[in-house]
Amino acid sequence: MKYTEEHEWLRVEGDSVVVGITEHAAEQLGDVVFVELPEVEAVVAKGDEVCVIESVKAASDILAPVDGEITEVNDALTDNPGLVNEDPQGDAWFFKMKLDDLAVLDDLMTEDEYKEFLG
Repeated sequence: MKYTEEHEWLRVEGDSVVVGITEHAAEQLGDVVFVELPEVEAVVAKGDEVCVIESVKAASDILAPVDGEITEVNDALTDNPGLVNEDPQGDAWFFKMKLDDLAVLDDLMTEDEYKEFLG
């Protein structure tokens, strides 16, 4: 898996990546009560707002970690947003993206680098 400074994780599956938020981010948010997912087939650029997460503490944006096309969303989060707190780095993924070039992932942090980033 790869990680961003915005506390997102990316896992490669074939020619796509699965994107979610880290356990650290889920803990910082508190109890998640609502998730707004992106549209399938939306083409996004790195840094674009893709999702909105609302918790009892605040609303947060999930930004596109890389350029690509949204190919699938996790509808389970619409019915059960609390899944983000229960399994942030597993079943609570947000969306899948098709990338033009998986090499862009080389610029992201490894798990060890992310742990160091957190301090």
